[in-house]
Amino acid sequence: MRRRDWFFVLMLGTLAGCGSGPAAQVKGDPPLNKAPALAKDEDDIKLASAEGAGGNYRVKFETTAGNFVVEVHPDWAPIGAERFRELVEAGFYDNCKFFRVVQKPEPFMVQFGINGDPAVMDKWREEKIQDDPVRRPNKKGYVTFATSGPNSRTTQVFVNYKNNSFLDNKGFAPFGEVIEGMDVVESLYSTYGEAPSAQQGRIQKEGNKFLEATYPNLDSIKTATIVKK
Repeated sequence: MRRRDWFFVLMLGTLAGCGSGPAAQVKGDPPLNKAPALAKDEDDIKLASAEGAGGNYRVKFETTAGNFVVEVHPDWAPIGAERFRELVEAGFYDNCKFFRVVQKPEPFMVQFGINGDPAVMDKWREEKIQDDPVRRPNKKGYVTFATSGPNSRTTQVFVNYKNNSFLDNKGFAPFGEVIEGMDVVESLYSTYGEAPSAQQGRIQKEGNKFLEATYPNLDSIKTATIVKK
């Protein structure tokens, strides 16, 4: 699959999450997020740091494939970092499936963030947040919110499996990085590829019941908790 195709599917990845219906039913390219170009100036980075809500924090993910730790940097993307903390503290990511794991024809990313309980997902589907400027590149191991266009981030995030710098000028702003257990992230079950992601409408309506019946080998998050450094 070409990079443009990957990006197209990635952009569609949250359309179902925002209540727009199954991604497979959407036609045409969605609007691109025209966020500022990647900030390279040191003053910009200092400004972002000043805007950050508090210092860095770490989130431990216990999964069916093993554990990994994400360090979140509010100075990279303060709005995204705050939303991620809110979701973790609410237990939102507990029991979420890694429903999109793209390793072939070459490594790309793993995506998660549709709650297994449709009732919980209903409460978050339209809880959109404003964009952050893109101040760090989408490097391997960096964690970023998925988006369907400007100011559309909700709950879905992805971890880059390689350097995906072509996403930087599309408005995808990394807010954290995997600092432990990247081997676990890369070992997540990937045979289904994009197939579950194309069923996001059903995933949101039926939750893990649908995924476990249709894609039984998907790995999942047992718990996601904020931990001390």
